[in-house]
Amino acid sequence: MEIAMNEKRYLGINGLGRIGKLSLWYHLLSRRYDGIVINIGREVGKSLEDVIHTLQHDTTYGLLDHFLYGRSGKQCEMKILDRATGLMEVEGLPVKILSTERSPKNIGWAANQVRTVVDCTGKFLDPTLPADHPAGSLKGHLASGAVKVIASAPFKIKDPAQQDVTGHPTLIFGVNHLNFNAHLHHVISAASCTTTALAHMLKPLLEKEETSRILTASMTTVHAATNTQSVLDAVPASRASDLRKNRSVMNNIIISSTGAGKTLEAVLPGIAGIGFMADSIRIPTNTVSLVVLNLTFHSELDRQGEPVVNAGYINKVYQEAAMGAQKNLLFFSDRQNVSSDLLGYPAAVMIEGHETHTRTGFQTLTLSNDHPGEHKTQGKQHQVPVTHAKIFGWYDNEFGSYVRCLGLLTEFIESN
Repeated sequence: MEIAMNEKRYLGINGLGRIGKLSLWYHLLSRRYDGIVINIGREVGKSLEDVIHTLQHDTTYGLLDHFLYGRSGKQCEMKILDRATGLMEVEGLPVKILSTERSPKNIGWAANQVRTVVDCTGKFLDPTLPADHPAGSLKGHLASGAVKVIASAPFKIKDPAQQDVTGHPTLIFGVNHLNFNAHLHHVISAASCTTTALAHMLKPLLEKEETSRILTASMTTVHAATNTQSVLDAVPASRASDLRKNRSVMNNIIISSTGAGKTLEAVLPGIAGIGFMADSIRIPTNTVSLVVLNLTFHSELDRQGEPVVNAGYINKVYQEAAMGAQKNLLFFSDRQNVSSDLLGYPAAVMIEGHETHTRTGFQTLTLSNDHPGEHKTQGKQHQVPVTHAKIFGWYDNEFGSYVRCLGLLTEFIESN
């Protein structure tokens, strides 16, 4: 359904956790919507002023005033317009707070003129569940009047028979968002922060013939802490299998898992045959993470006998992508960065070109002719050049990388 020129555009945000609040901050900057409706599903503090306090303050990114206006001294104006309905105004933008319904089907998006909803709760991740599922579901948003629903996390489909992703795609802005079909796609996943960065790192390599010949691939994300971890050591829940998740996030480096490799296949199908491995190491910082990408290529040799794929070639691929198809999403840096340099930086990923390394070795293959009726050749050997590459990519896993790409995807879906 096309939007009439004079029709108001209101965005719905379900949940006011890290991604929900920062999505509001993003849209306060972007100004592509006429208003925002946030469903919290419960009371916050003692009054609407406590919601305002929550929206204004952030330990990681500082005050909303500073986020919007730097250190100019200008203050963000927030005022309550209608306490009974939860309507307020933030820098002239209407923001309505809903606090009564937890189940998506009962929220009432249609009554609030919301067409597109970003579900940031992390609670509803199976797009195949019916709208009236007792535990709630993403399709419940559609029953409540929304036209499109975007989950700010990877899908988790419980029924293997429902794994067909054609009707509920995983899209990352700047990688495969053009696959969106407004007539077919109503429930979409925006993947995860790590998959977003990783997909942007792999996309330009897969598009070049020389670097598309990937033999093996793996990644480790050195990842900032999240709210799924314990502040202090806690007793694991019943039937918990990973006891490390209950250890203090402030005092430990914790080996963890990540679904980035599996989700990546839904975004870049060409990676499926490689057997991609992914893991995570959680560290006690509040945001900005690092993808350490390891790849091996079958690399041709040039006329001088040197491998075509080397550190210089890989960095050139990224430099071209940063100036071309992935401009303003993928960035290339030849400086020596540390994580705090990327706090809030508007990049899906920043390649740390200074640390790109390659090394080429030779795999010896013994060839023989085993065709019936032909003379059998024994011992013929062939040297196959294999190049190993290590590539580093920074990403602000909260605002700068993930929320920004989520916001761009949301605006794209709304406009189509």
